[in-house]
Amino acid sequence: MEYQGARLLLLEPFYGGSHKQLLDLLAEHLDADAAVFTLPAKKWHWRARTSALYFSRSVPPDPAYGVLFCSSVLNLCELAALRPDLARLKKVLYFHENQLAYPVRKEQHRDFQYGYNQILSCLVADEVVFNSAFNMESFLSSVGAFLHKIPERRPPGDVASLIRPKCRALYFPLRLAHVLGAPTEADASAMADTERDAPARPLHVVWPHRWEHDKNPELFFGTLLKLKEEGLDFRLSVLGESFAQVPEAFSRCRPLLDAHVLHWGFAESREDFLGILRRADVAVSTACHEFFGVAMLEAAHCGCYPLCPKALVYPEIFPAECLYATPRQLLKRLRQFCRRPALARAIRVDTSRFSWEVLKGEYQTLLSPRRRDQTTEPLGGGESWMLPC
Repeated sequence: MEYQGARLLLLEPFYGGSHKQLLDLLAEHLDADAAVFTLPAKKWHWRARTSALYFSRSVPPDPAYGVLFCSSVLNLCELAALRPDLARLKKVLYFHENQLAYPVRKEQHRDFQYGYNQILSCLVADEVVFNSAFNMESFLSSVGAFLHKIPERRPPGDVASLIRPKCRALYFPLRLAHVLGAPTEADASAMADTERDAPARPLHVVWPHRWEHDKNPELFFGTLLKLKEEGLDFRLSVLGESFAQVPEAFSRCRPLLDAHVLHWGFAESREDFLGILRRADVAVSTACHEFFGVAMLEAAHCGCYPLCPKALVYPEIFPAECLYATPRQLLKRLRQFCRRPALARAIRVDTSRFSWEVLKGEYQTLLSPRRRDQTTEPLGGGESWMLPC
C-alpha cells in the first residue's frame, strides 16, 4: 500500500534513545513533510507532567494535519483539551513502556499520577499501540488494580474494557541494515584477528544496558565473579548509558573483574557500540523489567547469542533455548559457554521480523489518515468512552 502523504504531526516529549529512533524513522520514511516537535530527553518526570502545555503553545494550527502521533510520555488528554483542533485528528498513542507495570524499588514510592495520565491518554486516543504484546497485556491487566488505589469514588465499570478495543501490539522497527552496516577499517582488522584466533579466543560477554537497578547488575556481576572464582576465562564489555545515580555494583565489581575487561562505559559513538557487539559472543540480560529490548535485539542481529530471563518480553522475541529461568541456570549456561565458546558462536538468531522493511507496511496503515466521511468526537469515539452508571 502506498502512503497517501497526509501530513503527520509527530510529538515527542522525551526525544532520546528509542523514542528518538522511532520518530526519526517515521519522519524520514513515511512523510518527508511531517511536522516534528520534540523536547530534549532530560528530566523525564517534568516532561510527563508539563509537556502537554508546552506543545499546546508551541505547535501552530495547520489544517493540513491529518494524524497526530505521540509517545505515552505526553498527557494526550490535556493536549486534546487545550487544543480542540488537534483533538479532532486521528490520534495515535505509542507505548515504549507503561507506568502501571514499570518496576519501582518500593511500591509506596510509585507516583500515581504518571500511570493515571497514561490511562486518560488511552481513553482519548483513537489508536493505542504497544511495542510488544507483553507491554500491552501488562498494562491492560493492571488498570483495574491501579485505579483501585483511589481511596474513594473510584470510576465505575471496567475501564480497561474501554481501552482494549483500541489496542494493538506493533513491534518497534529496527534499522537492521544500519546495525550491520559496512564494517570500519578497525572492525575489519579486529574481525580478521577474531576469526584467526577463534579456537583459542576466550568467550566475550557483553552487557548493553542502562546502568540502573531495574537491569539487575548485581545478578550479572555476581554471576561473572562466580565464573572467575571457578578459574574460567572470559572477556567482558560493559556498555550502556549511566546516569547521576549509578548502582554500587558497577564501582565495586570493576576492580574485581579488571583482568577480564575489554571495554567499560558508554561507547563514544553508535559505530563503536555496534563494533563491540559484532565482536562479542554472548549478550546477557538480567533485567527485572523489559518491555521490548532494543539493545538485545541489536546484539543478536550483530551475531551475539542472547541470554535472557524466561520472563518479561523475552519469551515473545527470542527462542526458548536463549532463555534461563533461574540465576543458577544463567551461571550454568555461561559456564558451559566459557568452557566451549564455539557453542555460543555457532548459533544465530533470526531478527528479521523486527526490521523496518518487514514492519513498514503496518506503520503506513497505522499512520494513514481517516477517510473524510469518518468523524471523531474530541474524546476519541463519541459517547463510547462513557462508563455505565
